[in-house]
Amino acid sequence: MGKISWSRLTFLLMLIFVLALAACGNGDSSEEETTEESTEESDTATEETEESTEESDESADGESESAETEPKVTDFEPAFEEQTRAPEVETEAELDVEVVAEGLGVPWGMVEFDTNRLLVTQRDSAELLIVNLEDGSVSDPIEGTPEVNSEDQGGLLDVTVAPDFDESRTVFMTFSQDIEGGTVTAVGKGMLSEDETALEDFEVIFQATPAYEGTLHYGGRIIFDDDGNLFLTTGERSDDPIRERAQDLDAYLGKVIHITPDGEPVESNPFIEDEDALDGIYSYGHRNIQGVDFHPETGDLWIVEFGPQAGDELNIIEAGNNYGWPVVSYGIEYSGELINEGVSEHEAQGFVEPRYYWDPTSAPSGMSFYDNDAISEWENNLFIGGLAPNYIVRVVIEDDTIVGEERLLTDEGERFRDILVTEDGALIASTDGGKIYRITEADEGSE
Repeated sequence: MGKISWSRLTFLLMLIFVLALAACGNGDSSEEETTEESTEESDTATEETEESTEESDESADGESESAETEPKVTDFEPAFEEQTRAPEVETEAELDVEVVAEGLGVPWGMVEFDTNRLLVTQRDSAELLIVNLEDGSVSDPIEGTPEVNSEDQGGLLDVTVAPDFDESRTVFMTFSQDIEGGTVTAVGKGMLSEDETALEDFEVIFQATPAYEGTLHYGGRIIFDDDGNLFLTTGERSDDPIRERAQDLDAYLGKVIHITPDGEPVESNPFIEDEDALDGIYSYGHRNIQGVDFHPETGDLWIVEFGPQAGDELNIIEAGNNYGWPVVSYGIEYSGELINEGVSEHEAQGFVEPRYYWDPTSAPSGMSFYDNDAISEWENNLFIGGLAPNYIVRVVIEDDTIVGEERLLTDEGERFRDILVTEDGALIASTDGGKIYRITEADEGSE
């Protein structure tokens, strides 16, 4: 073996050292990237572990998860713990779900005027129909309905009958009406003929002025109180700045209105002595109210109203109260911008806090309390039609607090527009797809 000179050996050692150092440098770079990825994965895993732990803790404490599974749209915090995202509940009874009629237009409003027989409005075509729940038959359109503006959200809207309908045969309807200056939410009444083919002597008894040229947010639900007077709900007509008139007492926009069967203000209304206010106003500061009913036990008037993007509200209505829109909201603009710089807390601004709100939206429409014992676990629960997402919301209430929520018919893919409960305890729902659903408790032994 030949000898290696010291200079050659030194050169070889230095070369090995340089190569080793370069290899170490590449290794550090690679390891740094791997470490960052590992850290992110570790953080994610930690968050998932923490979430799993929290869910486990909730399960361990016997608490149910929220019925709402989608992430919030906003960063707002509720004013009190039960104000949003109630625990999920589930109906124990087995249910029968049946489509009793289909092929209708947009059946916007319904009322049971005879046992298992409904008067149903068709929003776009301005038709009034009779639907028989027992055989699914649908009548020809009833003559004598008013002319309407059916653009966008307008048309023939809600329908109800007078408390003395068996004698008077009086039917009340709401609709969007063209007048000078634009459109209004109007209330009219007529008598259903004995042969049920026509509304006779139809007349307009109330118009929610001022008129506006837009075609959105008419509200339009009506309901009789125990004294035989009408509550009417209106929208604030959506656009900015007209929506600001929901705060004005000289406009019927964004209001709950209390009138007699002849369209006159009820004498006990809260602003009847205020010279600067319209006498028919009962409450104000609303966005677009499409659901109204009385609680069967307390007698309180509850309404549900559309928020913007999130912030749909469930409110108890009291005379003279201001519910805040558009000054405050638990929602945001459809553009993603904040409303009034993001003020959500109602009470601090002098407004009434909603009893409940949804984030993200449920797009709530018609609603009805289950004032029946046919399905005992549903007694006094509130049912609300959801337009987007598509489901019926069941709300469980204890002492005016929302303690549970269930989503029904989530797989039907329908926009549920109106809800009612029949005398025999069936839950009836109409959809924008032209269907009428009947939901009852399944008979024992049925498949």
